[in-house]
Amino acid sequence: MENNSKIIEIEHIAKIYKMGLELVHAIRDITLEIKKNEYLAIMGPSGSGKSTLMNILGCLDTPSQGKYHFKGLDVSDMDDNELAEIRNKEIGFVFQTFNLLPRASALKNVELPLVYAGVNSSLRYEIAEKTLSDVGLGDRIHHKPNELSGGQRQRVAIARALVTNPSIILADEPTGNLDTKTGLEIMNLFHDLWLKGNTIILVTHEEEIARNANRIIKLRDGLIENEEILN
Repeated sequence: MENNSKIIEIEHIAKIYKMGLELVHAIRDITLEIKKNEYLAIMGPSGSGKSTLMNILGCLDTPSQGKYHFKGLDVSDMDDNELAEIRNKEIGFVFQTFNLLPRASALKNVELPLVYAGVNSSLRYEIAEKTLSDVGLGDRIHHKPNELSGGQRQRVAIARALVTNPSIILADEPTGNLDTKTGLEIMNLFHDLWLKGNTIILVTHEEEIARNANRIIKLRDGLIENEEILN
């Protein structure tokens, strides 16, 4: 599954927040490349900067210093509208808390990014139904989140992340609210998605979960402490 084209290049990025009179250096100096079809895990203790790094990689935030190129585009200085366009077209998000609309069916939840993308209703239905089938939920498309198990809800969230065929899938603690067996099933699903050619960035504090990736970056105090290449 090797492909050497770079999707993400960040150079010497830092993120500084002002809290009262104090300056907080969430990220100090990080340089990183992520290639197409890579499966990268970002690890680190609380306060290490992993959430800040994830927000910058996901175009939810911009760095205070340094450069960020996404597929060759400089996103470091983009405004909110430009960042939103990159997020909607290029990045699929999977969160620990699922972030599903409680009153909407699985199908309607998965259709949502396609609504923002301006896809017509019949095509939206077709794409969302197929994507739910791809994650093993073809028989649950009309169920609402409260009619689904935790693992099924996370599959809906993964289908929603995949539905626009994004360049990267960004997963933040995707097994955090799941029991061990269900968490393993979700990690197997991510592995299958990676084998199909998806680029996956996984943020986790669990070593066992991180070892599903093929590269692990460990952060400490806003810096990359070490990097490990796995098979």
